[in-house]
Amino acid sequence: MAQQQQNEEQDINQLLKVRREKLATLQEGGKNPYEIMKYDVTHHSKEIIENFEEFDKKNVSIAGRMMSKRVMGKASFCHIQDLEGRIQCYVARDNIGEEAYAEFKKYDVGDIVGVKGEVFQTKTGETSIHTTEITLLSKSLQVLPEKFHGLTNTDLRYRQRYVDLIMNQEVKDTFVKRSKIISEIRKYLDSRHFIEVETPVLVPNAGGAAARPFDTHYNALDEDVHLRISLELYLKRLIVGGLERVYEIGRVFRNEGLSVRHNPEFTLLELYQAYTDYHGMMNLAEDLYRTVAQNVLGTMVISYEGVEIDLSKPFERLTMVEAVKKYTGIDFNEIKTEQEAKALADEHHVKYEDRHKKGDILNLLFEEFVEEKLVQPTFIMDHPVEISPLAKRKPENSEYTERFELFITCREMANAFSELNDPIDQRKRFEAQEELKRQGDEEANSVDEDFLNALEHGMPPTGGIGIGIDRMVMLLTDSAAIRDVLLFPTMKTLGGKDQ
Repeated sequence: MAQQQQNEEQDINQLLKVRREKLATLQEGGKNPYEIMKYDVTHHSKEIIENFEEFDKKNVSIAGRMMSKRVMGKASFCHIQDLEGRIQCYVARDNIGEEAYAEFKKYDVGDIVGVKGEVFQTKTGETSIHTTEITLLSKSLQVLPEKFHGLTNTDLRYRQRYVDLIMNQEVKDTFVKRSKIISEIRKYLDSRHFIEVETPVLVPNAGGAAARPFDTHYNALDEDVHLRISLELYLKRLIVGGLERVYEIGRVFRNEGLSVRHNPEFTLLELYQAYTDYHGMMNLAEDLYRTVAQNVLGTMVISYEGVEIDLSKPFERLTMVEAVKKYTGIDFNEIKTEQEAKALADEHHVKYEDRHKKGDILNLLFEEFVEEKLVQPTFIMDHPVEISPLAKRKPENSEYTERFELFITCREMANAFSELNDPIDQRKRFEAQEELKRQGDEEANSVDEDFLNALEHGMPPTGGIGIGIDRMVMLLTDSAAIRDVLLFPTMKTLGGKDQ
């Protein structure tokens, strides 16, 4: 096996040497492909193939990467891959000239070329271009994998995404869909009079979520700062300022582990709307998911890992207490004290920490026994106040808040509140978070005095929601891991640099 690998490496090194020699010959002959500034492209492959009758016998100009080449004496075939797919080109010496044909025969798979010619169909019915002119636009000095063995090596796929995109059309399609999904989200919100804004990435106080921040130092000010973990607190300041409907789609950073669901930097949508509550946010989230799915995929019934997800039906709505009772039989309304809650956790072998209170135990039971059951779209409402430092308490039961999370395919897809706008209550909750931080909770929030000052100026009743864009894209593209929807996911550096 080791000898075979050594032989393969020697073969590749020889191929790389030959490619560089070809480039040197071109440059010495005054035909350096890297000096070409532009190429006029009139059409793309998919457009030509899908509309053959319109393009039959018409001249077109395409450009892309040569993915295959068959030289057969005085005539050859090659396939050119552009943004939309691949198209066959017929290249004959008598059509492009003897010198040009001799040069074409030296082209390598992976080279980027421009092709001009007339559209036709072969005897087998394959739409092709009868080439009249072919131009080398960029020389590929690397060898593309024949079947890209690296595509079975997911680590290599993520590190060399450019090769992944070249070799896998479905990967390219995923990222085209990602762009369309984000575009549709913007259209949806813009049409409902939301204003898109931008807020700071480097912040003195990283709040708005339970997460450990990345820390850095601002040399010019000689101050420690953090990368934001949320968009929330600055967007709420804008609600105080009277903007009424705001949203931001931006990167946030959480110093946590890597998994199929988590990447330390990810894209978050947060929006805030004055004069509504978490019921308004539920309606918006449900409609947003349906609208984006319909406009991007053409359907509201999608498949995720072989399971049909129906976004067209009304999303189920359960309180956290109701959900725990439905799936475990435990009625948390009967639990009156922290001691009873911990005894219940012990009985069901659910681990907790000494600092955890009654509401924390309810959430731990939910995470342990309920999340894995929430395949179809389900809103889980009315979270305990202990885990919801920025949400309004329910007027009829101050132990719980007007908060919901949306679950689809057993994953949290959105988190929303009737936003807390009582500056006195907010200060108490910040101080409780500070105490948790002193007890060793690295994900607890700190007191944010400027945010409290903003609340003291008066914030109207407001609904707010955060939606993880990457998880939404995973769902709508049937992608198993978050890295599959991130062009350049976080990877461990190899040997001092990415390889």
